[in-house]
Amino acid sequence: MYRVKLLNGFELAEYIKERQARQVRNLRQAHEIAPKLAIIQLRDEDVINTYVRMKQRYGQDILVDVDIHTPAVDDVIETIKTLNNDISVHGIIVQLPIADGLNIDEVLNVVDPAKDVDGLGSEPRFTPATAMAIDWLVNGFNVDMKNKKIALVGHGRLVGAPLAKLWREYGYDITIFDENSKNMLAQLKRHNMIVSAAGVPRLITSDSVQPGAVVVDAATSSEHGKLLGDIADDIRTREDLTITPEKGGVGPLTVAALFDNVIRAARETRQPESR
Repeated sequence: MYRVKLLNGFELAEYIKERQARQVRNLRQAHEIAPKLAIIQLRDEDVINTYVRMKQRYGQDILVDVDIHTPAVDDVIETIKTLNNDISVHGIIVQLPIADGLNIDEVLNVVDPAKDVDGLGSEPRFTPATAMAIDWLVNGFNVDMKNKKIALVGHGRLVGAPLAKLWREYGYDITIFDENSKNMLAQLKRHNMIVSAAGVPRLITSDSVQPGAVVVDAATSSEHGKLLGDIADDIRTREDLTITPEKGGVGPLTVAALFDNVIRAARETRQPESR
């Protein structure tokens, strides 16, 4: 008899948070380094404010300072340059989406690669947080990736593209699907693992998922003020799948992965040769 297996990110995140708290205490006590993350927030929207508050709370829990900067559009580049030169700041992220009228690539590429803890610039030194979180999640629950035929739905800069790069480096069998893919839902059923990051509510339906598959919903979109993923409700009634829960799958680990990068960036200020 089948029984659904939930890929619960909260469980793993708690272990990671404890480890990070110890690392931060060591940096503060043994090396007098107080890790700091600077967040550039350019939109005042409920969903964005929620994500920023999550990062602030997480930082408080592990004693990483989190500063929020809300510059005017004309001052964004100069603000980032100032933070690049501030030795007390170890990580800088630009909370997406950014304000209208700004070139996203230009803004992201101003961030010093040594402080680009989102890994979204053109010369990334850090793995983007959501891609790292998905990798942690499947490995933490002992999903056998070597024998999986993996469908990756969505190829955006935050999730799909960096995850495809990471997993191809590992030698995994990946097929990428996007809005231009023909007969995508029919093709998905040929894969025994689906990672969806398209940001289209209820995109993946049950008839697109083969029995016993692994399903990771890494998307977030807003509908009537509610955060939704790509997975349709009919999938969640099945008991034969290994699947992320509706809440608490990839999300908690994404925040943890971001702070892992911040801690690494802070540590490297005392070990420049490790860069």
